[in-house]
Amino acid sequence: MNDLALEIAATAARLVVEEGLAFGPAKHRALKELGLPTRTALPTNDVVEAQVRDYIALFCADTQPGELLALRQLARVWMQRLAEFHPHLGGAVWQGWATRLCDVDLALFCDDPKSAEMALINQNQRYETQTVRGLHGDDVEVLSLHSFCEALNEDVGVHLRIYDLDDLRGALLPDAQGRSPRGNLAALERLLAA
Repeated sequence: MNDLALEIAATAARLVVEEGLAFGPAKHRALKELGLPTRTALPTNDVVEAQVRDYIALFCADTQPGELLALRQLARVWMQRLAEFHPHLGGAVWQGWATRLCDVDLALFCDDPKSAEMALINQNQRYETQTVRGLHGDDVEVLSLHSFCEALNEDVGVHLRIYDLDDLRGALLPDAQGRSPRGNLAALERLLAA
């Protein structure tokens, strides 16, 4: 990898940690901050994630572990509330580099996609609906809500990606580094106990 790609990744990592940006927007903003053309080749997400972990180790080692724990505990609450939908935690909270600016990303696997919405309505939860790119590049519905995290003393975004129950098998295939991209409640409990 060249020095320019590493500089873009390091700048993007700072934006991810300090401003809570997602990798894609952070990489594009890094180009602007560095005064580079928009067609400049971008580093991969794996490279940015490595830089995020380095940034956290250098500048946030005293606060990030507690913030990650609080977010994982909040994820557990929602996974327990929505247990009937086979919830799986993904994203930064699952991978272990989340800070207080990160949201909780859960994948729900349902026989009927509207059943998750009904569960939120029955729990008197306000949520917004949007469509994003999901597993296998298909569009999926996301139910987004805010949940108060007592340990952080602030609201945290919780995003529920709604998948068909049959998608569960392919959802656990390891990524390029051999890591599971998401885990169920039992896997989260093991992380919390470690």
